[in-house]
Amino acid sequence: MAFQDDAERLTEKSKPVFLMTVTIRNSYRTLFQPRLLVVHVEKPDAKEAADRLNFTMDDKAKNETDSEITGNNYLLRLELSPGRYEIIGLTSLARLFPINGFFFTPLHSPLEVKESGVYYLGHINATVRERQENEFKAGSSIPLIDQAIAGASTGTFDVEITDDFATDEAVFRSKFPALAAIPIQKTILPAFDRAKAQQWWEAH
Repeated sequence: MAFQDDAERLTEKSKPVFLMTVTIRNSYRTLFQPRLLVVHVEKPDAKEAADRLNFTMDDKAKNETDSEITGNNYLLRLELSPGRYEIIGLTSLARLFPINGFFFTPLHSPLEVKESGVYYLGHINATVRERQENEFKAGSSIPLIDQAIAGASTGTFDVEITDDFATDEAVFRSKFPALAAIPIQKTILPAFDRAKAQQWWEAH
C-alpha cells in the first residue's frame, strides 16, 4: 500500500492513491472477530495474475480494537495506475484456537482511475449476521467445522458504504505525513449492490 514509508512524498508523477476506511465486525459469532488480510482489486475481464491486484495489510493499515462491539478498523491506501477496476472484496481471518475461520466480504465496486491525486472512497462497514435461506455466505463452506463455528459459512455480510470524510480525513492526515498538505478529493463508491453480490456468489 501507499505511504508505508513516512519519508514518502507525492509528486505530479505519482500514481493516483485511493483512501478508504473499513470496519469488519462479527455480530453473529462474537468470539470470532475477522481481521482483514487482503483487498482484492481486478481489471475488467481479468484473465491473468497481472490483472488481479491484491493489497495486503501492513502495520500502518491496522487500527484493530478486537472488540465485539466495534469490530476491527483499517486505513487503506490503494495505489493504482490509470484505468478501470473493480474492488472485488475483502478477505479476512478470525482465529480462536483451534478454530480458523476465513471470511470474504463481497463489494464488486467499480472504480475508474484517471489522473494523479489523492481520492477518498468512503467508509465500508461490514457486519456478519446469521444467514437466512439462500443468502450468500460470509465465507466458504470448507473446512466444514471451522467455517461453521466461526460463522463464516453459517453467516452472511451486511455491507454499508458511507461518506465519513469529516472524521476520516483527520485520521489519514495525522497518520501519514505525505498527506499533510495534499488536497484529498471525495469520490465515494456507489452503494453496496446486494443483488449483484448474490449473483456473483451463486455463479462461483
